[in-house]
Amino acid sequence: MQTGRIRDEGVDGDAAEVIGMTEVLLAVGTRKGLFLGRRRGGVWEFDADPYFTAQAVYSVAVDTRGDTPRLLAGGDSAHWGPSVFHSDDLGRTWTEPPRPAVRFPEDTGASLERVWQLHPSAAEPGVVWAGTEPAALYRSEDRGESFELVRPLWEHPTRGRWVPGGGGEGLHTVLTDARDPRAVTVAVSTAGVFRTTDGGASWSPSNSGVSAVFLPDPHPEFGQCVHKVARDAADPDRLYLQNHWGVYRSDDAGAHWTDIGAGLPSTFGFAMATHPRRGGTAYVFPVNADADRVPADRRCRVFRTSDAGRGWEPLTAGLPREDHYGPVLRDALCTAEDTGDRAGVYFGNRNGELYASADDGDTWRQLAAHLPDVLCVRAAVLG
Repeated sequence: MQTGRIRDEGVDGDAAEVIGMTEVLLAVGTRKGLFLGRRRGGVWEFDADPYFTAQAVYSVAVDTRGDTPRLLAGGDSAHWGPSVFHSDDLGRTWTEPPRPAVRFPEDTGASLERVWQLHPSAAEPGVVWAGTEPAALYRSEDRGESFELVRPLWEHPTRGRWVPGGGGEGLHTVLTDARDPRAVTVAVSTAGVFRTTDGGASWSPSNSGVSAVFLPDPHPEFGQCVHKVARDAADPDRLYLQNHWGVYRSDDAGAHWTDIGAGLPSTFGFAMATHPRRGGTAYVFPVNADADRVPADRRCRVFRTSDAGRGWEPLTAGLPREDHYGPVLRDALCTAEDTGDRAGVYFGNRNGELYASADDGDTWRQLAAHLPDVLCVRAAVLG
C-alpha cells in the first residue's frame, strides 16, 4: 500500500482552515482486509497493516451516534464464513460475538453468504440495520451486536420470483428516515426497491418508472436490477437511484421515478452518493456498459449534478488522465460532512486506488495505490 503523510492542498483558505481543525476517519473495505486512515490537522495517515487480513470486507459502518464511535465491519472469511465485528476504539481492537450476529433461522432453509450493508438508523438510537445475501433485512437494537431477521420482507409474496443477478441476490441498500422510524427503504439486486411505512410489518415494491431492459416486460412491478439508492440532504422525500442501465430521481420517497441520465456518458454504473448538506447534489461514477465494465470512455471521472439531475458535470482535476480501467463498485463512493459547507468525497476502485476530495469533488488527491480490490468506502467526522 502506498501510504505516508498526505496533506490536503489546493483548497481555498477558509476550507483549508476547517480541514485543519476536522478529524476524519476513512474506512476502506477490500477483497483482502480493512484499511483505516485518519486525517488530523489536514494530514492523512493510514494504519500500517490492514485488519481482517485474507477476508473480504463488503460492508462497513461508522456509527457516531453515541458518546463513543463504533465501527462495524462485515467480514467474509473463506474458512469461517461471514461475520459482523465491532470496535469501540477506532479499530485498535475488534469483537466478534460468540453467537453469530447475523444468521438465518433454521426454518428458512437458508444460510448466510455475505453481509452487504450495515446501516445505523437515522431515527432510532442503538438501532442498526443489515442487508445480506441471500437478500434479507436484519434489525439490531444493541448497536450491531445481535440482529433479528425481518420476516415480512423475507416472506414477501414476490420473493419466489426474485432472480439473482451477476453479483448474486443481495440486499445492498438500506435507507432510514430521520422523521419517521417506521419508514425504511431497501434495494435488492435483482428485485428492485421495496418500502415499508409501518416499521417492517408490510412491504411494497417501489419501482414505478425504473426500467428492466433485460426482461421481456421492461417496466415490471419488481425485478429491476437496482445498484444503489441515496437520499437527498435537503429533501428527505427525494431519492437518487443508479440502475443496471439508468439513473433516476424520485420526489415522492420512491413511489415514482424519473429518468435523469441525460448528459452522462453512460447510464450504466454501480455507485450513487449525495452531498451530506446541499440539496439537489449527487454523484455517480459511470461505467462503459454491462458487457464492458470499465470507466465510461475509459476515463476516471466522477460526475456531479447540482440541480437534482437536470445537468451533470465531470469532475477530473487530480484524477488520472490516461486510459483507465478501474470501475467503482456500489459502496465504494461516499461523502462526509468534513469541511464546513463543502463535502469530503471519497472513492476507491477495482485497481486498488483510493481518492479523496475536500471540496465537493472539484479537486482530487490520491491517498493510496496498490490496495486489493476496493469493495466499500466509508468516511465520518470524529468528535
